[in-house]
Amino acid sequence: MLKTDVLIQGYPGRAICHGGLGWSTTTLLRGEGSNILVDVGAFGVRHLLRQQLRDLQVEPADVTDVVLTHAHYDHAVNFTLFPNAVIWIGGRELAWAAAQPAGFNPLPELYVRELDVSPRVRRVADGQEFLPGFTAIAAPGHTPGHLLFYVTATEKPVLFTGDAAKNRAELLSGMVNDTYDAQASRASLDLIWQWWRREPDTLLVPGHDVCMRLDAAGQPVYVAERKAAMNAWFGETLEPAVIDLCCAGQTARYSA
Repeated sequence: MLKTDVLIQGYPGRAICHGGLGWSTTTLLRGEGSNILVDVGAFGVRHLLRQQLRDLQVEPADVTDVVLTHAHYDHAVNFTLFPNAVIWIGGRELAWAAAQPAGFNPLPELYVRELDVSPRVRRVADGQEFLPGFTAIAAPGHTPGHLLFYVTATEKPVLFTGDAAKNRAELLSGMVNDTYDAQASRASLDLIWQWWRREPDTLLVPGHDVCMRLDAAGQPVYVAERKAAMNAWFGETLEPAVIDLCCAGQTARYSA
């Protein structure tokens, strides 16, 4: 069985004056000779990601697989940090991303170019079991080739939704922000609920929120405390002002 550790806790927010925060969820599944990262975050998490891995005695060279829900920068760019890992991404997603011209969108053009030609990349199709206990499920909308991952190699199933369901609000409202196709996104949300309800205690790992399970009434409940804060230097010394974005503390690893 694989053990599940959330290394970087996703955050359901956006900076009003400075664009997207890009704080997405990064998860490590480890055991049976494998260290599998599902989504790997943006540049800003690199120092924390390295520390979280070291705390678990996992070096970058020990990561065997990187599994990407989609090609956006906040989920994909750090694949370059893991030199021995096989990179798994949807074939439809990568073909679409590689065909896009440079533009004002979340696609990291140069990193997509590298993904498209790298011999370490494996292209995944809808319905494919590409690692033992990992099934890919097409969930278009946020991007045309976005994938969910349903994992049964853990004690209880784990459903990775990426940005097909970024947060609890999207799951409950049936509406999403940031989509290429709103109708497809709504259908993908319905699909997520179908997979989530398949087996009791299935852990849902969203793209930008704390992990959730369904309670006895079928409602999403968080399995950990949300933690997010910032240091800001507004004064005349290097003593920071701590800005609490939801509660005390900083982003923390937790086992789900």
